[in-house]
Amino acid sequence: MRKGLVVTLLLATASCGQAPREERSSQDLRTMDVAEAPPPPDTAASRAGYAPPSIGPTAAPGVAFNYRYAFRLSGERISQVQEQHAAACEKIGIARCRITGMSYRLTGHDEIEAILAFKLDPAIARAFGKQGIAAVNAAEGMLVDAEITGEDAGARIAAATRGQGASEDELKRIEAQLARSGLKSAERAELQVQAQQLRDRIRALGAEKTEQQESLATTPMVFKYGTGDLVPGFDGRPRLKQALQQAVDNLAGGALWIAVALITLLPWLVLAGLVLWAWRRWGHRLVRTREPRPLGPPATVTGAPAEA
Repeated sequence: MRKGLVVTLLLATASCGQAPREERSSQDLRTMDVAEAPPPPDTAASRAGYAPPSIGPTAAPGVAFNYRYAFRLSGERISQVQEQHAAACEKIGIARCRITGMSYRLTGHDEIEAILAFKLDPAIARAFGKQGIAAVNAAEGMLVDAEITGEDAGARIAAATRGQGASEDELKRIEAQLARSGLKSAERAELQVQAQQLRDRIRALGAEKTEQQESLATTPMVFKYGTGDLVPGFDGRPRLKQALQQAVDNLAGGALWIAVALITLLPWLVLAGLVLWAWRRWGHRLVRTREPRPLGPPATVTGAPAEA
């Protein structure tokens, strides 16, 4: 009987210890539904030594971070990866991830620029960025620029709080002076101006404090996509082919420009040729008709001179 009681107590203790562990595990999965991204695949970028460093900001209470990533992919895969990133944000939920901006622009022949902007829960921002990099690597793209900046919002909040407290104390002192009787009109007007300035300062500090608190509540993140020669997965032959294609395109562009110039100048060239032909055909006749005729010898007068 005593042994059965001991076994029962041991089982109960084990179940109680296992339940919190399971609860913590499920909670960790919920808080990190974009948990540490898997290592990037073996792409040309990683083999060439261009893999991005696995560095992120450490836990810093009171610091508002801003994440910016730039990717290079082939043009036909940009929209696909952009949709994957948007779907990942939507899967997390609007309470922890929101899409705040999107653009997709064709800037030239096979040249694409795209942007996707998010507002994230600070607790999952780094993991979401790593997952975004992994999705680009899986699409044979690469990370070409990463920037994580931080602003000490906690210090600014503390400074705004201190400024509010000092301004409120000063406002109370001035209001107490205004409550006294026997103040001169000029002195009362000056105190009223000072009180209004303090109220404006308190409001401005309150707005700054609210803004900094909001920056701590959400973390902005921007993904920029673009095409270019930095797309991994291409060996020397595709690069040579791309160079030849570029040369052909340049030649075709130059021929097109010459054709446009000739078409533009052709009517004037034809007109100049007609004028030159007409001058050679009839110009000498016009010159002859306009030449002055030579005068003949002076006429002689015959007969006897008149008598005086």
